[in-house]
This record gives sequence, C-alpha cells and structure tokens, in this order.
Amino acid sequence: MNFRYSVSSFAVALSLALPVVPAQTTQPAHPQESAAETTSRKVRTKTTPEYPALARQLNVSGKVKLEVTISPDGRVTSARTVGGSPLLVQPATDAVKKWRYEPGPKETTEIVEFNFSNKD
Repeated sequence: MNFRYSVSSFAVALSLALPVVPAQTTQPAHPQESAAETTSRKVRTKTTPEYPALARQLNVSGKVKLEVTISPDGRVTSARTVGGSPLLVQPATDAVKKWRYEPGPKETTEIVEFNFSNKD
C-alpha cells in the first residue's frame, strides 16, 4: 500500500513540476514559393517519345514519371526519373528535354508523366 501512494505522489509532483508547452504548428518557410510550385507552366511545344523496338517486342508498357527542371526562359534544363521501366525511361527523357514551356519569373520543377501502351 505504501509503494502505491509513493508512486502516485511522485507522478502528481512530476506533472506539476513540468512546464506546459503549447503545440506548435509548422508553417512553410516561404509560403509564396510553395504556392508558386503548385501552379504549372504551360507547354508551348511537345515532342512525343518514340516507343523503343525492344520494349515493343517484349510487350513492355506502362508509365514513366519524370521530374523536370524548367529554366526561366522555358527550356528544360534537367530531367530526373521518378518511376518507370528502364526500357522506357530514356526515350521519355530525350523527348521531354526537347519540350519548351512558357517563360516564367524563376526556375521551376514539374512532374511529367508519359504513358506507353503497346497498342498497334
């Protein structure tokens, strides 16, 4: 009985001694930048990727997702693979690097998705 009272007394004393810290909400560091990232830039010219012969023979189809970096003048400066078949990634990357976007105030990144289907 004595032990139970000492444990509960210790818990009460500890809860009274600790300061109460309010929960913090996290805000984006640059709200304008996060809002700007959600708006997409318009594509002026698109190039369709070629379906690789080997992928067609092996009946490989699917989506390729690329993260592209677009310079302020609208040129694609880099493309990073997010997902997709290795047989389809290179043609998609080659095609997206030929795309031209509307000029913008700063460098932006966007996700571009290509759908390769083996329908003749």
